Amino acid sequence: MVEFKGSIVPLVTPFKNGAIDEAALERLIERQIEAGSHALSVGGTTGEPGTLSVEERKYLIELALRFIRGRVPLLAGTGTLRLDETLEITQAAYRMGAQGALVITPYYIKPNQEGLYRFFGQVAQAVPQMPIVLYNIPGRAGIEIRVDTVARLRHDFKNIVGIKHSSKDVEYVSELLRRVGRDFKVYCGLEALTFPMMCVGAVGTIAATANWLPKETAQMCQLTLEGRYKEALELHYYGLEANEAIFWDTNPIPLKTVLSWMGLCEKEWREPLGPTTPEIEARLRRMAESYGLIPSIPSKEGHPPVLPDPAGKQYV
Repeated sequence: MVEFKGSIVPLVTPFKNGAIDEAALERLIERQIEAGSHALSVGGTTGEPGTLSVEERKYLIELALRFIRGRVPLLAGTGTLRLDETLEITQAAYRMGAQGALVITPYYIKPNQEGLYRFFGQVAQAVPQMPIVLYNIPGRAGIEIRVDTVARLRHDFKNIVGIKHSSKDVEYVSELLRRVGRDFKVYCGLEALTFPMMCVGAVGTIAATANWLPKETAQMCQLTLEGRYKEALELHYYGLEANEAIFWDTNPIPLKTVLSWMGLCEKEWREPLGPTTPEIEARLRRMAESYGLIPSIPSKEGHPPVLPDPAGKQYV
């Protein structure tokens, strides 16, 4: 099984005239690989999975694998609130060659812990040779996967290898790794907490900011994994404004707005998401200019430190 570490980038799903924009997806993937991102992910929260049909989600995974061409691993987002759909997408991802599946907590219906155990257990049993990463995102799902439940799943299903933790509760990470062992992989799901969470044992991040700052995110992860904390800390602080900007409006609206100015995709999302306000657009433009994402003078004060190029050093 592939061991995911480092910067695993949750790509936006580019649309054009309402359909998945294949050319834009290829551009986004090429940019990430050239920047040294360690792995890619499609169909996660940033990719608007709730607006995609099951067939579209499978097609998105197929396209991503086609464009990646084996150069980095793919962690496919396969979860929905329905078990049958989750099984269908996960099994399809496995057959197509995705190296792992990211399975979100069923959202809105707020299942109890026994229900979560059975849900994730059935997914793991359906693809016993595929690494499964649980996706704990209580802010959107309305329920948390408790440490006891994760420990039980890890004990009973050996292909449940990790968890994406999208919560400010860093203590959860420490308690989880104490209970299940540090060979269990934790991935930070909140951009601004990547460095702190990796300092207590997370092995990487699935951070939307990497859609804007792929090289800096990969470098910060690499340096932290190597124990070069002082250098990584500089990149942590450098990226804080971009991390905040992701959430000036509902993700991925700010992401796609800036990416469209960069010529990487259309400024298009699916309803019920809508355009942001002129005030937020103005703030985003100033932020994008300050990071050099779009032309501006002057550039952001204090460029990121010159660090080793992560290309070729893959933590997977």
